[in-house]
Amino acid sequence: MTRTIAVINIKGGCGKTTVATHLAGAFAASGLVSTLADYDRQKSATLWGKLRGEDARTVRLVDWQKDYGDVPKRTQRLVVDCPASLRTPRARDVVRDADLVVVPMLPSIFDERSTLRFLGKIETLKRVRKGKTPILIVANRYRARTKEAIRLDRLMTGNGYLIVARIPDKSIYPRLAEKGLTVFDNDTKAARLEQEQWLPLLEAVERGDGHA
Repeated sequence: MTRTIAVINIKGGCGKTTVATHLAGAFAASGLVSTLADYDRQKSATLWGKLRGEDARTVRLVDWQKDYGDVPKRTQRLVVDCPASLRTPRARDVVRDADLVVVPMLPSIFDERSTLRFLGKIETLKRVRKGKTPILIVANRYRARTKEAIRLDRLMTGNGYLIVARIPDKSIYPRLAEKGLTVFDNDTKAARLEQEQWLPLLEAVERGDGHA
């Protein structure tokens, strides 16, 4: 059975594609049949897929801007890199029909406010409102113990949201992205340390809830 994870935020530059590609890469590394659907006009996920070498674990890539809703047979995990909007009916359908919604955000006053407004819009969707589609918050480029990180934690907790995973601001991410890779495709000590940061999110996805 296919489990669908929609990765979305209306704020550009929040690391949405980084999260989407890492989820797809992690699923592939665990032996699951993983598909990454690029539904964003910027096509960042498509570029990542084209850069990915033949020796890397297979992540099947589909272009939802061209063939909306295309899901290859036997897909076990479908990650959708969504557009930065809920304006179109199809974009709302993707979020509404997903098993889980992952919302990346940055510890920035501008990202925080726009993300909270966006979360309010997502929660008007029936399945989300009824708790059938959990929302998983991911803090991207997170620097622990900084004023920005502390503010983000307090703000999200105060608004009733749990940050499921905190992904550090490390140079390994852009370096691997240039090769179409993730930390799950790399066996260096640095990559293994980063893999641990993703475990709470991956475990929440497999449980199908938003609890850390």
